[in-house]
Amino acid sequence: MRMDRMTSKFQMALADAQALALERDHQFIEPVHVMQALLNDENGSFRHLLVSAEINFSMLRSELESALKRLPSVTGSGADVHLSTTLASILNRAFKLAKKRGDQYISSELFVLAIMDADGDACAVLTRSGASQRSVKVAIETIRGRDNVNDANAEDHRQALEQYTIDFTLLAEQGPLDPVVGRDEAIRSTM
Repeated sequence: MRMDRMTSKFQMALADAQALALERDHQFIEPVHVMQALLNDENGSFRHLLVSAEINFSMLRSELESALKRLPSVTGSGADVHLSTTLASILNRAFKLAKKRGDQYISSELFVLAIMDADGDACAVLTRSGASQRSVKVAIETIRGRDNVNDANAEDHRQALEQYTIDFTLLAEQGPLDPVVGRDEAIRSTM
């Protein structure tokens, strides 16, 4: 699998997954390692995908933790970690999905869609957390629109409004915004 055909965010997630596997003394990097790394990225598009697909965050976290604990640990391996055959298969499936969609790079949302196509532990974790293949596809269309992933930094440019602005309408609806009551003089002088 060519790393240069993945977005920079997804490359970082794979590196974080490798570090997670090393930390837990796992010999192979599994899809659940990558999902945990994607979930830990606060600014990644994976979280937006989960929100759009209406996946339960807390359940997903606990399911991922359980799946990671079930993986066998190896001591004395000398920090040698490899991709599992399951992960390699899912990455190949994601590459084919990217090619089919006209993308030049594999993004994290296509990785999730490839997981939903495969039957395995990672798919079961997502399903138990409320995901379905249909909801993931709809969420991808919501996030991406008609855009193709033709830039290694394409995931960084998504949800720019949410990253760089404050939604005052949402804050007003939720209540944490200060009311304007008692500021009549300031409003009149402004007008």
